[in-house]
Amino acid sequence: MVLAAGRGERMRPLTDSCPKPLLKVQGQPLLHWHLQALARAGVSRVVINTAWLAQAIVDQVGDHFPRQAGPVGNTHTESSAPLAVTYSHEGRDFGGALETAGGICRALPLLCPSPAAADVFWVLAGDVFVPGFDFAPQAVQRFAASSALAHLWLVPNPAHNPRGDFGLDAASGLALNLPPGDSRPRWTYATIGLYRGALFAPPWCAVPAGNPLGVKAALAPLLRAAMDRGRVSAELYTGPWTDVGTPQRLTELNAGFA
Repeated sequence: MVLAAGRGERMRPLTDSCPKPLLKVQGQPLLHWHLQALARAGVSRVVINTAWLAQAIVDQVGDHFPRQAGPVGNTHTESSAPLAVTYSHEGRDFGGALETAGGICRALPLLCPSPAAADVFWVLAGDVFVPGFDFAPQAVQRFAASSALAHLWLVPNPAHNPRGDFGLDAASGLALNLPPGDSRPRWTYATIGLYRGALFAPPWCAVPAGNPLGVKAALAPLLRAAMDRGRVSAELYTGPWTDVGTPQRLTELNAGFA
């Protein structure tokens, strides 16, 4: 699932007429970078949630995204079939974005269409630029074989989030919900992770699958509760990563690009 429903207030006026995931970074929309990487990794279906300027995203991406050859060493599939794309239209159905957990709950019937289907799926923000990230099938397999409800990728803290989000226990590979005053290092959640549908069901989440009432719900409280029970794993990613949250960051990413 690619999260693409946000208004992008901090990116105004750029996002007054263009949804943030369609802003161009180094020659192509942010969203395309994600879809190309997912396609190279062998992913066959993607759900995109929308709200602000949803039709622009649908018009740009359509129902099928062409699969392209990836860099040597980063291609996991030889399939030429395009990536199938479906949409969860939060703006159309409820008048606005449902926040991260609310949006995932809304899309859950699309992500886990039947009890027999695997309930493991990627979730990633449509407004981060992470050109070297590999959505490796091996990572999915390791996660599916574990008892974790989520596996998060953490990054070194950027200037706009100097205190970080979560701790990481190197010995166990568990993400840590560190209490205030704990001196252990915190890292920033890259907004890339693997999830099980079970995290979005009781006892962790009270919003029913499909979120028929359009309840807004944040993701962090679910993650912190699961961390407290040792059910969230994590790893550190040190490759290039940018939260494209301001026009300045977008300008810096595009500086010198012809």
